[in-house]
Amino acid sequence: MKIPNLRWYIAGLLFTATVINYINRQTMSIVAPVLTQELHITPIAYSEIVQAFLIAYTVMYLGSGFLVDRWGTRNSLAIFMAWWSLASMAHALARSVLGLGICRFLLGVGEPGNFMAALKATSEWYPSKEKGFVNGIVNAGASVGAIVATPLVVWITLRHGWRASFVVTGTFGFIWMVAWLWLYRTPETHPHITPAELAYIREDSGAVTAQARIGTLDLLRMKQTWGLLLARFISDPVWWFYLFWLPKYLFDQRGFTLVQVGMFAWVPYLCADFGSVAGGLVSGYLIPRSSSVLRARLKTMLPCALVMPLSILIPLTPSATVAVALICLVTFSHMAWKTALMTMTNDFYPKRVVGSVSGIIAFGSGLGGTLFTSLTGFIVQHFSYTWIFVVMGFLHPIAYILARSLVCGRISPATPAVPQPQLG
Repeated sequence: MKIPNLRWYIAGLLFTATVINYINRQTMSIVAPVLTQELHITPIAYSEIVQAFLIAYTVMYLGSGFLVDRWGTRNSLAIFMAWWSLASMAHALARSVLGLGICRFLLGVGEPGNFMAALKATSEWYPSKEKGFVNGIVNAGASVGAIVATPLVVWITLRHGWRASFVVTGTFGFIWMVAWLWLYRTPETHPHITPAELAYIREDSGAVTAQARIGTLDLLRMKQTWGLLLARFISDPVWWFYLFWLPKYLFDQRGFTLVQVGMFAWVPYLCADFGSVAGGLVSGYLIPRSSSVLRARLKTMLPCALVMPLSILIPLTPSATVAVALICLVTFSHMAWKTALMTMTNDFYPKRVVGSVSGIIAFGSGLGGTLFTSLTGFIVQHFSYTWIFVVMGFLHPIAYILARSLVCGRISPATPAVPQPQLG
């Protein structure tokens, strides 16, 4: 039986996988106010637990990208999902900082594979004009996961304790795997795809598939790879902060109760959700109105970067409502930025190395997050959150300059819609 518009069912599964990924990731951040008090965990110790996740996450960005290219999208994502779901459930057994650190490390080993596989699936299933939108959908899954996790985890914690939250949320991935293993294949081998949809998916793939073979060393020689890596290294710590520290900031600095955290902490993630989709839609809209695909992505990123200095006002306002509103604007802008930036990987590199190069570039994200998390724990314990918000206000403008100069600096109006990597 042929299924019309099969690629959107695939997009739905990728979106759901990211939702589950972030529910599992976010659970500890939400129970942190209770968990840190029960186990007597200081801000520095908490940052070390978070770092355990980020260190594994950063290293496995490299490894998971290569594994996705080797194992294929279908098998790799199923394996990664099973791994991180079990690791999430294992948190319920932790009794110390060390135990939590080990569980977070194991979670970090599995979770980056989700995004490497999603980028690979985007290259396999969508033409250029839809890639930005699909990446926006995947990024929106991150925000939806954070939105769903906040009230869900608070409710489970209040009724059954924080350990039950890890067990319940860890089961979601195994349910998802049933649908994924049944539905996902590459377009060329899928028994349910229509000939018309297959032709549509492949309408602009000729320029990409005709490229010469590119190895890992070739990728590392390209200034575009380093430009994208550095842009992620500098800008992504903002998202890591809001993901791991926002509930704790609202609890410690704004006087929110755990119930109030559950009621309001999801709002910035909802705004990030809108930003993810907006970034994909706007950059897709600008493609026919720009001299190249990459310039369309840059035009989307610039206003987002210019908004980010408003972060400086967050700790200065006495109003919790105004602070949350500013955080919402920042998270919206960051995720619109991130969608456009991530899609450059699909625009520039051939699909057979998308997993590998995505892992290299995302290594910058994990490394930046790891270093910034360590800095955050030290500053919060010894000073306050204020300087963290000040620093975050300038990261995106710097990252934009790097992306503009290294990734798109020499693109001329004659550049084709899908630019060709220049090696050597």
